[in-house]
Amino acid sequence: MTTIQETKSVLDMDAAELKAELDSGRITSKKITEAFIEQCKATNTAVNFLVEERFAQALKEADWADEQRKSGNAQGKLFGVPISMKESFDVAGMQTTGGLPHRKNRVSEDNAEIVRLLKAEGAIIIGKTNTPALCFCQETENTLYGRTNNPRDLAKTVGGSSGGEGAAIALGAAAAGIGSDIGGSIRIPSHFNGIIGFKSGNRQVSSCGSYPAEEHPLQQRMLGIGPMTKSVRDAKFIYEIIANKPLVKNKLEEFTLTFLGKTNLPLSKQTEGFLQTVQGFLSDDQSVAEGIPPYFHETALLWQEIMSIDGAHGAAKEAFGHRSVQPVREYLMDKAGKRTELHRYLSWALIGASLFKPSAERVKEIEAMIAERDVQLARYLDKRILILPVYHSAAPAHGIVYKELFSIRKTYARYIPYVAYANVWGLPALTVPVGADAEGMPIAVQLVSSIGNEDALFKLGKKLEKAFTGYSRVIPSFI
Repeated sequence: MTTIQETKSVLDMDAAELKAELDSGRITSKKITEAFIEQCKATNTAVNFLVEERFAQALKEADWADEQRKSGNAQGKLFGVPISMKESFDVAGMQTTGGLPHRKNRVSEDNAEIVRLLKAEGAIIIGKTNTPALCFCQETENTLYGRTNNPRDLAKTVGGSSGGEGAAIALGAAAAGIGSDIGGSIRIPSHFNGIIGFKSGNRQVSSCGSYPAEEHPLQQRMLGIGPMTKSVRDAKFIYEIIANKPLVKNKLEEFTLTFLGKTNLPLSKQTEGFLQTVQGFLSDDQSVAEGIPPYFHETALLWQEIMSIDGAHGAAKEAFGHRSVQPVREYLMDKAGKRTELHRYLSWALIGASLFKPSAERVKEIEAMIAERDVQLARYLDKRILILPVYHSAAPAHGIVYKELFSIRKTYARYIPYVAYANVWGLPALTVPVGADAEGMPIAVQLVSSIGNEDALFKLGKKLEKAFTGYSRVIPSFI
């Protein structure tokens, strides 16, 4: 049987490198797939990132890919490369539960659009990764599958909602993966786990087959689907497969790089230090500035209001299924230690959404405001990249992020602005690790610009990746 030690180099390789190795004949798809499966088996008990596997089918697909390659019929940019998939995306023959017990055994008949595109390029899906219930929290825990732990420190969070995916890629348990982001849900797990993550801009990647579906146009524009990878090269490579349009070529030297000016928002000294180091590095050969982006301080409230449209009535109906919608009762039962179907993270979020629900008049105001400001922001972000923190600190202990973002005291206004900006304004954002805190937990920066500037984001990301830490696979101590 293949061992972890024998497959170390495979686990470290990104998808592009593995594809090159396959095309050269130096390795087979079956060997690669076996290596990732063994890594999943060796690490999942402690981390709990993989909630459903298709190992047997993946090995059959790998055998078929090897046969096709031998006969000269290998077609596709990811032909024979194993990847993982966030649980919220439909994969034919697999469950899409949203972490809800009442959806267990609900098997999808069709593939999500992004799954179809990736499989058309020959990708092999080895399994689906954990999320919070209904992807409704920035920590990954639900009553169906349990909690996902950070592979660098099991006592710390992986973030959410693409937390299982973040852990999988950090462990090298797949060549690459896919996540979704409506409130930092790709970027926070990428930051906490030390991987590359790319949130696509407003409607640049199809959300067809993503669960739960965002019904209101304001929420749809905030959702970005994108790759979670071991390299910026892979983020670009996979984004080009799933994006609705080809990349527009940009010249990075024409862009001004704007770092966030002084605010009263929390920021750890280590995070601030890395931002200053990055700024100093980039100022050598690039136009660099500091400033507060337009509408930055208003964005947190807008994000909360948009997430609370209709009091999250649709989400509540999905959460409770056939039962009557009673989030307060569910929350109190969970707090009392009684068995419930909903994790308290979700029931409390549903309560908050009902409290923050904007009026119909306010929704119309927001729609008009965003339409007007989209035009102004497009001018501001022309030939400009924002360089922002992702979160105020590296990954904290389990439960801290939940308390910071879901407090009745509205503390989300202090902790969500860094990531909410790209969501509210429908902007693409690339997360790149640049260092680690005193406890060895990764710290990343995010690069944000307007739709059409994605190529510049990837070019700047590659520059930072080369100069700073970039991705480094976790070698777990718990095996």
